[in-house]
Amino acid sequence: MNFALILFVALVVTGAIWLIDSLTTGRNRPKEAKLPWLVDYSKSFFPVILIVFGLRSFLVEPFKIPSGSMLPTLLIGDFILVNKYEYGIRLPILNKKIVEIGQPKHGDVMVFRYPKDPSLDYIKRVIGLPGDMVSYQDKRLSINGQPVAVEAAGNFNYVTNGLNYIDGQTWSERLGTHTHLAMTQKDMPPVLLHQVEGDFPERQNCTYNEQGFVCKVPAGHYFMMGDNRDASNDSRYWGFVPDQNVVGRAFMIWWNFGEFSRIGHFIE
Repeated sequence: MNFALILFVALVVTGAIWLIDSLTTGRNRPKEAKLPWLVDYSKSFFPVILIVFGLRSFLVEPFKIPSGSMLPTLLIGDFILVNKYEYGIRLPILNKKIVEIGQPKHGDVMVFRYPKDPSLDYIKRVIGLPGDMVSYQDKRLSINGQPVAVEAAGNFNYVTNGLNYIDGQTWSERLGTHTHLAMTQKDMPPVLLHQVEGDFPERQNCTYNEQGFVCKVPAGHYFMMGDNRDASNDSRYWGFVPDQNVVGRAFMIWWNFGEFSRIGHFIE
């Protein structure tokens, strides 16, 4: 469901009804006369819809985490806020950038539209910027030939939707200015080769083998990976994220029904 489009249509409809009434029958209506119910509702809801549409289009937008691909950073059920202007101001609906402000950086947690189906919003971590050479061999990440610093940080256990018990090893990883936890599973390969799509755009920029992959990020694109490295459907499998698909940077958890202690937690 494209909520932004629904808001835009509601904004246009209520605004048009209010405007048409003001220019026609409303001009001669006595001040004490009761407004027709449709005009009354439109006049009441238009300012509210305008404020909501403006806030979520240009400032912040709420999202809910539906999967465990970003564990242990983000839990299933976390409600997060996404900064919509840090990467530039974009036209609502069209998502076309009209004002350049900033660019995604290594380690940012970013919401974007899934390249294969832009109606779906994904959230992953920015691993590779345009021009970067990203290597993930034997579950060790390198960018432009420089290994990313990691330090063992203990275990993280969780139960999947299929009631499978997962015992993961966490790593403190530093990407750019971000220090965060990433998780791997001992018996999982770095890439499930049979799940790698063979026809994603710029597929020739990537080389895969049993130890992992090496990818050259094309201009105007980003390479994204989940923090739950062995349980994330990300750029390893379907390719690069074009800049026009960027939604914004996730920066705060504003609600979690099961764990109130997470409320107000800033996302690293």
